[in-house]
Amino acid sequence: MTEAIGRIGVLGGGQLAWMMAQAAPRLGLELWVQAPSEADPAVALAAGRILAPPEDAVATAQLAQHCQVITFENEFVHLEALRNLEAQGVCFRPQLASLAPLLDKYTQRCFLRDLGLPVPEFRLLTATEQPQSYPVVLKACRGGYDGLGTRILHTPAALDQIRQEWAGRPAVVEAFVTYERELAILAARDVAGQIVHYPLVETQQEDQVCRRVLVPAAVPDEVTLQAEAMATTLLLALDYVGLLAIEFFLTPEGKLLVNEIAPRTHNSGHYTLDACVTSQFEQHLRATAGRPLGPPDLQVPAAVMVNLLGYETGERDYQATLKALADLPHSHVYWYGKNQARPGRKMGHVTVCLEQFDPTLAWAQARQIEALWVQ
Repeated sequence: MTEAIGRIGVLGGGQLAWMMAQAAPRLGLELWVQAPSEADPAVALAAGRILAPPEDAVATAQLAQHCQVITFENEFVHLEALRNLEAQGVCFRPQLASLAPLLDKYTQRCFLRDLGLPVPEFRLLTATEQPQSYPVVLKACRGGYDGLGTRILHTPAALDQIRQEWAGRPAVVEAFVTYERELAILAARDVAGQIVHYPLVETQQEDQVCRRVLVPAAVPDEVTLQAEAMATTLLLALDYVGLLAIEFFLTPEGKLLVNEIAPRTHNSGHYTLDACVTSQFEQHLRATAGRPLGPPDLQVPAAVMVNLLGYETGERDYQATLKALADLPHSHVYWYGKNQARPGRKMGHVTVCLEQFDPTLAWAQARQIEALWVQ
C-alpha cells in the first residue's frame, strides 16, 4: 500500500502558496515552503520553510528531506537541476515532464500548435527581423509575469528600443489579436486520471495585469464546451497531475485562441475560495496529495473578483480601506500582508458573491470596489 501523503512542499512563498497554506490544515496536510524571504506571505502560515529562491535546487533538496511531494507556486524553476532530484526519487506534482513544454513561451506555443490547439500566429524573434505590420505583441520566453515581459508594440522604433532594453533576451513575437473578450478556465486532474473543470470566467486586463474576474462568463454554451475540451486535451497530453489555468482570447467570430497556460493555481481562480464547493487551492492540494478531486461547482449564482493592485510606491495603513471593503454585502477580503506597495503589485483581492447572474450589476460592483480601494 502506498504511504499516505501528509506533508507537501511548495516552491515559492507568495500569495498563491499563502492560500494553499490556509487550505492545507482542512485536509489534514502540512505545507512547507521554499521562499526567498521571511517577509513572503506564505512563510508565516507554513508548517516549515526553507529560505531560498525557488530556483535554488540545493535548497529544494533540503525541502525534499521534509516532504513527500513537491509542487509549484510559479514557473521560475531550474528544470535541469530538479531533474537530478527527480532521478534520485524526489516526487514532483505536476511531474517535470509535464512542466517542460510550458515554461518557455516559445516552446509552449509550439507544443500547443502541435496539439492542434488554436493559438495566435507566432515566431521566435530574430536579431534583425522587422515585422511586416504593427501592432505586434512581444513576450519574453522566460521570466514574465503580471505584465512584466510582455509589450504591445506599435512601431519599428518601439521594437528597436525593446531590443536594447532586453539585450538579446529570447522573445516571441505574436500577431496582435482583435478579441471580443478575454476568458479563463481552471482544470484539474488527479493521479487516477479524473478531470474536473471549473466555470469559464471572463477576465479584464489592464497593462497585461488582471484587474477583474466575472463568474461565470456570459458566453454561449458552445464556447464553454470548447474551453473544456481544450483543457482536457492539454491535461491528457501532458499527463498532468494538479491544477492549471488556461487563458483565452474570444474573437468576434466566436473562436477561442489560447493566450497562455499557467501550470499552477492562478489569479483568475481566486473567486473559488468563496464561490465554489472546492477552492482551486484545496483542489491542487488534493491532486498533489494523491486524493480524489472535490466538486468544482459554483455554490452561488455568480461572483465578481477584483484585484487590489498597488497604485503608489511605499508603505501606508490600509486598515480603514479594508474595513470599508469588508462591509460591502457578501464580500470576502483577502490581504496578502505585503510590506511594500508599488504600482500594479497584487496586494490582495476582494470577492463578492452575487445573488443573481447579471453582468451589468457585477461590473458595477467591481467599480464600487475599485473606487473604495483608491479613495
